[in-house]
Amino acid sequence: MEQPVTFISAGLKLSGVVHLPDNVKPGEKLPAIIVLHGFGSNKNAGNVQIPCKMLNEWGYAAMRFDMRSCGDSEGEFGHILCLDQVEDTRNALTHLQSHPNIDPKRIGVMGSSFGAAVALYSGSVDERFACVISSGGWGNGERKFRGQHPGEAAWKTFTDMLEAGRRYKQEHGKPMMVDRYEIVPVPDRMRHHILEKSVDMFPVDTAQSMFDFKAEEVIHKLSPRPLLLLHSSVDSVTPTEQSIALFHNAGKPKDLHLFNETDHFMFAESMPRVRTVVKDWLHLYFPLQA
Repeated sequence: MEQPVTFISAGLKLSGVVHLPDNVKPGEKLPAIIVLHGFGSNKNAGNVQIPCKMLNEWGYAAMRFDMRSCGDSEGEFGHILCLDQVEDTRNALTHLQSHPNIDPKRIGVMGSSFGAAVALYSGSVDERFACVISSGGWGNGERKFRGQHPGEAAWKTFTDMLEAGRRYKQEHGKPMMVDRYEIVPVPDRMRHHILEKSVDMFPVDTAQSMFDFKAEEVIHKLSPRPLLLLHSSVDSVTPTEQSIALFHNAGKPKDLHLFNETDHFMFAESMPRVRTVVKDWLHLYFPLQA
């Protein structure tokens, strides 16, 4: 059962969908998880829709939505900042709390990659979130970018781009635009996971906001609410050390699982062991019945 919804964040109308299990009863209050899309993507991505369907199969409600400036939501297309997405996520939570079939005190958040970083930060600074699940997420933007642009030559090219963006904005009063793969390199073999309607060109401000974004500095605030970190043991996009560092900085309860048979888009790959780990973790830390 899918219900299209809209809600307001910073004066902008955002587009979303609430997923309910087919057997939900009128007035029944379900636990729910908000599923966030990745870098410049939208709510129709495979690593968003697949988890929503998975959660419904297990009896949970779910919500997916387009961040501002993405998909069908309002905002200048592609002009994405990390803290704006944190604000959007918190406003999505406020909206979902008013749903007649949702338990307002039992709403978690999960995401993949960029969405995971936003989920980690949002859950840490907003005590209303009941749990956080991160898939291929990151907690330190500068260190993440160093891993994504290895070697002195590549790192200089990336930091020169940031500096050029600052100068361009000072001189022209508007942001310089750059290709998505100049910000986050993705191997050619994995680019089929990126939707055709995803953002291709971003302002350098987006890269700078990611560079400055450090969920690992606030993750300790999540405790005693539970945290699940999922990462590929060798991730072709986001360095695996990011989830390891988040695990060390987080309080209990916390779990970290590294998967050898997956790569960065693990939910889109529908790996059975990933599903089993998430299902067992939810049963233990975020069960259907409180």
